[in-house]
Amino acid sequence: MDTETLNKYAVVVIYALVFLLSLLGNSLVMLVVLYSRIGRSVTDVYLAIADMLFALTLPIWAVSKVKGWIYSTILCKMVSLLKEVNFYSSILLLACISVDRYLAIVHATRTLTQKRHWVKFICLGIWALSLILSLPIFVFRKAFYPPNSSPVCYEDIGVNTTRWRMVMRVLPQTFGFLLPLLVMLFCYGFTLRTLFQAHMGQKHRAMRVIFAVVLVFLLCWLPYNLVLVADTFMRLGVIKETCERRNDIGRALDATEILGFLHSCLNPLIYAFIGQKFRHGLLKIMAIHGLVSKEFLAKDGKPSFVGSSSGNTSTTF
Repeated sequence: MDTETLNKYAVVVIYALVFLLSLLGNSLVMLVVLYSRIGRSVTDVYLAIADMLFALTLPIWAVSKVKGWIYSTILCKMVSLLKEVNFYSSILLLACISVDRYLAIVHATRTLTQKRHWVKFICLGIWALSLILSLPIFVFRKAFYPPNSSPVCYEDIGVNTTRWRMVMRVLPQTFGFLLPLLVMLFCYGFTLRTLFQAHMGQKHRAMRVIFAVVLVFLLCWLPYNLVLVADTFMRLGVIKETCERRNDIGRALDATEILGFLHSCLNPLIYAFIGQKFRHGLLKIMAIHGLVSKEFLAKDGKPSFVGSSSGNTSTTF
């Protein structure tokens, strides 16, 4: 078995693990949120739903890595759309959470998320914006069946290649990655300064989870976006295109994309190992069903409830 074939099957194994961990972890997040009596976090639910929907597409991508795209153009469009919507909705929801924490902690104001209808409206708006940003992929993706190579699911841009390449790469990266990232850096920068000045120990513990979630998102998706920028520059002629450079960027895109896929299963792990409220909520459910003893639950300690009084921003921190 050659190296290329081994790499393909290694990718399939990674996809399978991410698929299972994402379904299990995000299901637990939703279970804890729905069982919680301190207020239900709509943002946590929407993040979990986005990651689970994306995970459901991984078996299809795994098969395509080994056999090529053996499915229809419609399925090519749908799974590509789910992938893009998950990416945009995740970072936009994280940016929304950062603004809410900034208002609650820095300005000590009554946040929008204390009103359930407002937070649902905001989250649905984020999903709608994510869908709009993802529409170019849905429109131009199709199944290609080259005569001398494996079929692929790729963009059929047509004659206006340069213009649509700009639309499909630069615009979504700006509004779906760079601007939300700047919002998070601004909000969490001032929030962190306020927490340090006030010596708010309980809120420090809550912010550890938030910062971990943002950091993991950046570690997973920033490399892919940087390579994507390089690929866009090459296709637009900003940097010289050679066969070697095209192959190098192609391999880098494949590798960093796998790193990005891992993001869908990492947030529940952060909640489990850092988030005291999530861990306590999960143990409480297990104790109710006799899976752990009440003594073990008591040893975990009482979680620190922080942020807005209703807890709608997050029940997992």
